[in-house]
Amino acid sequence: MSSRFESVFSSSALKLANYLDKLPKIYNVYFIASISTVAGLMFGFDISSMSAFIDAKPYGKFFNHPGSTLQGFITASMALGSIFGSIASSFVSEPFGRRLSLMICSLLWMIGAAVQSSSQNVAQLIIGRIISGLGVGFGTSVAPIYGAEISPRKRRGTVNGLFQFAVALGILIMFYFCYGVGHINGVGSFRVGWGFQIVPGLLLFLGCFFIPESPRWLAKQGKWEQAEEIVTKIQAHGNHEDPEVLIEIAEIKEQLMIDLEAKSITYFTLFTKKYLLRTFTAMMAQAWQQLTGNNVMMYYIVYIFQMAGYEGDNNLVASSIQYVLFVVCTVPALFLFDRFGRRPLLIGGAISMMIFQFGLTGILGTYAVPWPDSGNESVTIRIPSDNKSAAKGAIACSYLFVSSFAATWGVGIWVYCAEVWGDNRISQRGNSLSTCSNWCFNFALAMYTPTGFKNINYRTYIIYGVLCLTMAIHVYLGFPETKGKRLEEVGQMWDEKVPAWRSASWTPMIPIDPDSELARKLSVEHVERIGTKANARVSVDEASSTENKEH
Repeated sequence: MSSRFESVFSSSALKLANYLDKLPKIYNVYFIASISTVAGLMFGFDISSMSAFIDAKPYGKFFNHPGSTLQGFITASMALGSIFGSIASSFVSEPFGRRLSLMICSLLWMIGAAVQSSSQNVAQLIIGRIISGLGVGFGTSVAPIYGAEISPRKRRGTVNGLFQFAVALGILIMFYFCYGVGHINGVGSFRVGWGFQIVPGLLLFLGCFFIPESPRWLAKQGKWEQAEEIVTKIQAHGNHEDPEVLIEIAEIKEQLMIDLEAKSITYFTLFTKKYLLRTFTAMMAQAWQQLTGNNVMMYYIVYIFQMAGYEGDNNLVASSIQYVLFVVCTVPALFLFDRFGRRPLLIGGAISMMIFQFGLTGILGTYAVPWPDSGNESVTIRIPSDNKSAAKGAIACSYLFVSSFAATWGVGIWVYCAEVWGDNRISQRGNSLSTCSNWCFNFALAMYTPTGFKNINYRTYIIYGVLCLTMAIHVYLGFPETKGKRLEEVGQMWDEKVPAWRSASWTPMIPIDPDSELARKLSVEHVERIGTKANARVSVDEASSTENKEH
């Protein structure tokens, strides 16, 4: 019964893949990434759509001026949906493919945006954000894995880094759009703003018809010719003799030969002795990204700038500069991670963020005074208007913090968590689980922050500063370097228990230099050897399938 059930799933998946393949495909890896990372654009849209309106009068009046706890839950409700979306994504992505998962992401996002735009009360707004969150959970789990599976090894960091760039760009685009429509009198301001969120969902849905399926997923379904053709077109413009293509195909085949003999993978597999450490590392990597405090700066930026003495349009314009810096500083990170590696930038970024968090704490603690009549229970202190230097210092710390995050942890964690598994069998479920960790902490921090500002105001940043120091230590001791390593080599590194601080100089037992003549010969022989085994196994499977049908 189980075998027949799996056969039905596999057959349905292939039919859906064939339907999506009727239109011509574009094989430029950066075009492919620009489509798949629209899921990140959605996440950015959500951040700005909330931060731009939470201090606006029409929003406050229509929703009866939500208190700090209720506003925390409204903001966090998107993350709540994303928790469940990230876990559910693997149950679609594994049997039906990466593209269909991205299409489901886009549909859920568009439905959620429509519900938010038409909200008549807080309950409907929360429901809409939860639905949108389900879509973002799908997208943030699947898009990084899809990028890792489809991109050439030497460009994997740049390609997967585009996901965070899309988040930053989405924040910027949506903030300025909401700033513009915010001048509309009445509820039309936030309704038009939230309705605009449908646009990226529609772009992702349509774009999925023009990008190829993951070659590794196709290989799992027995579509070898199609998988090899996609790898060849993406990595070598159709050159089937390219050494990198030959090695990539050989490794996919060898990995899938192991998969055929393996037991079915579940979430419990991630907590077995073999995978427990890498599961813990990936989940903590995503948790640390949230515990930097960056999303506090993003979701509640208007609160922070109110504390620094900015109000109205001055507040929004000053906030928008931070979003511009977020986008600008994300760009160099796309190249720095492939040049200098993951570990150095993550450690340096954590220490920089710690310095600027403590700097902001010191300025607010020294110069801010109580502000009991602010009109917002989450904003209880303010730097006096006659102390311009202190206000500028606070804003500078905020800008520098966000710039540090964007250039390091913003890009790095999405890249790292797509690579760190080192085993194609567990990568999708593993990334779903680690992304769920991200959204759990996103939800908790979005809920906690307004209340934290209310009760301990500037001291909130001391907590995040200490956490930044802790994550720098964890990266040094527990995050192995993945730069320039094939996914299978990363798995070998875990199996050999290579210390994280020695991982950058570690080489596999049989290192392969793609540029050497010996490697060319070995790669060809390897492809032929593995290909023969795989074809033989496929023939056995086909014969077995035919025999079952006859019976």
